[in-house]
Amino acid sequence: MSFGARALIRLAALHHNLNAIKEKAAGAPVMAVVKANAYGHGLTVVANELAQADSLAVARIVEAHKLRDAGIKQPIVLLSGVVDDDELRQAGEAMCELVVHNEQQIILLEQNPHLSAVAWLKVDTGLNRLGFGVDAAVAALARLRNCKAVRELRLMTHLANADDPADNKTVDQLAVFAKFAGAFEGDISIANSAGLFGWEQAVRPSFANARTWVRPGVAIYGISPFPVSNGADLGLKPVMQFESRLLAVKPLAEGEHVGYGGTWQSDRQTTLGIVSAGYGDGYSRYIPSGTNVLLNERLVPTIGNVSMDMTAVDLGSDSRDNVGDSVILWGDALPVEEVARQAATIPYQLVCGVMNRESSTVVPN
Repeated sequence: MSFGARALIRLAALHHNLNAIKEKAAGAPVMAVVKANAYGHGLTVVANELAQADSLAVARIVEAHKLRDAGIKQPIVLLSGVVDDDELRQAGEAMCELVVHNEQQIILLEQNPHLSAVAWLKVDTGLNRLGFGVDAAVAALARLRNCKAVRELRLMTHLANADDPADNKTVDQLAVFAKFAGAFEGDISIANSAGLFGWEQAVRPSFANARTWVRPGVAIYGISPFPVSNGADLGLKPVMQFESRLLAVKPLAEGEHVGYGGTWQSDRQTTLGIVSAGYGDGYSRYIPSGTNVLLNERLVPTIGNVSMDMTAVDLGSDSRDNVGDSVILWGDALPVEEVARQAATIPYQLVCGVMNRESSTVVPN
């Protein structure tokens, strides 16, 4: 089979990760986050394999419709909520559970009493993104309780710094949420991937009076939410292997510059390899020289600027590599977390940026 860059999506790893998450959650219902094309892994492919998740979460209404069109029957939580009557109508058609994070969304629900929605009131405990501050949330909770369009009311918050176990911000957020939700009788949700693996009190809070949902995102795909670890450290397996092939191999003399702008210069005679992958495939232009790829069971560094379709690598003077050899950009033996650290970014950005311009392949194992 001929291909340039491609994302190999391993379904067995996906199943393994969901089982590991369910074990970690110890009976808590799992809201699996599949927004952003399932973090670059393929929305409908991934969703179809997550039948054992209790619900799925997306960011935008178009994602919910794609899931319903693909035959997905599970509850779908619309994390961003809706912005107008049209989106509210569409959310009703897709049978979405709605996250409510501003007053306009409450007004929309009050103006549509014929609906019968599950609403998640989002309480901003310190992330300062979406959600009601605690004082405003008291009034919002009362209005939603009296709203005919809401058949069931739940609460959620979002942790800002849970990826740093030494940061007391999470302790503070949990205390704020406990004070607000301690008397609430319905379901709640706190733990994202970092909360699930790093903060027991976010998974099984002592103040919960009903079910506490976990809502893992990046962990589903085998990626650690913590900047200093890899998914394997948490018992997870990478779902995506991003791979390509050598397009060209040729000698490179000492002193020669490589790539647009000539930003890299060889300090010795070596062998130049050109990998058939670039930023047009999702291998970012911002990945710097020296970032490793895996070729014939050894790490080799990228050199020069990443191009749209190609990336140069230094194969070394004793290279025996050939055109057509497989190149792993990230995957089992080269975790995407390590690539992200070399590139001074986060693994979320790398996997979400993978483009399906040529081919992606799904395999059961």
